[in-house]
Amino acid sequence: MPDTSRIARLSWARVMYDVFNRKGCGDNPPLSTLPKRNRKMSLREMRATLGAALSFSLPFLPAAADTHEQSLAIEHAQYYGTEILRNSLLFHVQGVDLDSKHIWVTSVDIWNHRGYLHEFDRATGVFLQRLELTDGARYHTGGFSIADHSLWVPVAEYKPNSTTVLEEIDTDSLRIRRKIRVADHLGCVAASGHYLVAGNWDSQQFYVIDLTGQEPMRVMRNPSTTNYQDMKFIDGQLVASGYRSWVSGTIDWIDFPSMKIVKTLHTGAIDYVNSLTGEGMSLQGHDLYVLPKDDRLFHFRIDADQNDIGRKKQNRFTALTPG
Repeated sequence: MPDTSRIARLSWARVMYDVFNRKGCGDNPPLSTLPKRNRKMSLREMRATLGAALSFSLPFLPAAADTHEQSLAIEHAQYYGTEILRNSLLFHVQGVDLDSKHIWVTSVDIWNHRGYLHEFDRATGVFLQRLELTDGARYHTGGFSIADHSLWVPVAEYKPNSTTVLEEIDTDSLRIRRKIRVADHLGCVAASGHYLVAGNWDSQQFYVIDLTGQEPMRVMRNPSTTNYQDMKFIDGQLVASGYRSWVSGTIDWIDFPSMKIVKTLHTGAIDYVNSLTGEGMSLQGHDLYVLPKDDRLFHFRIDADQNDIGRKKQNRFTALTPG
C-alpha cells in the first residue's frame, strides 16, 4: 500500500518548486526571477497556488480533514442546494448573475490569456453559448452585473495598477453596446440605470461612474477590509461579497452614495483555500447564489427578518454539509 502522506507532501513540494523556480503562479513569472523586494505573493496568488496543490493532495490527507465541511455556511441563511452548470468548459470562474431565464458566468483562461462570458439555461443549468471578451492585454473578466437588459463586464489586465475596459453587452444579442476605458485594474462592477461602481484589485478602492456624463468619475475608499470580488445594486444599495481569508469572507450591504456599511453577513468556505464568497455572487430577493470555484452554483436563502437592516445582528451560524 502506498505511503499516502508522503504522496501528499510531495505534491505540495512540487507545486511550490514550480512557483519559485519554473512555471510561476497564474500570470506571474517564477519568483526566483524577480528582485527580492517583489517576491511577496498576494493572497489571491497564494490561493491559486494552494488550490492547485490541494486538487491532487486532498485525496491522500487524513479523514479528519472532513471537519472543514462544517464551514460551508452563511450567517442568517439556509442552504437550499447546489446546481451543476453543465456541458461547458468553465475556466477560473470570476462572476455570476441571473435573470429570469439565464445564468451568466465569467471565467478566465489564465494559461492562454483569454476571458469569457458563459450563458446557461436557468431552469436546467445546461450551457447555451459563450462569448470571448479578450481585449488585447486585457482578458480578466471579473465580477459583473445585469441592469436594464445589459450585462456590464470588466475586462482588465491580470495585474494591479493596469487598465480595464468596462463593456456593456446586450443580454439578448450579446452585442457590445459601448466600452468605457479606465486606467486601473477593475475586478468587479455593480450597475444601476444611472451609475456604475467598480472595485479595483481586491476592491481597495471604488470607482464611481455617472453613465449620464453629468458628473466626473470619483474614486472612493473601500469601507471594509473585505476583498470584494463581485457586487450588485439591490434596491439602491450596493451588495458586495468577497473574502477576508482563504476560509472566510463577508457579504456587505453598503449605503450609496455615502458608502457606509449597514449590514454584514459572515461566510464560510467550501474547502481549505476557497471562501464561499471568493468569486461570484448574485442576490435575487432572498435567494443568494455563490459561485466560489468551479461549476458548482451554491444556493442559499437569507432569513426573511434580515430585510430589517436596523435589527441588531446576532452572531449565529447555520452549520451545513455539502449537498
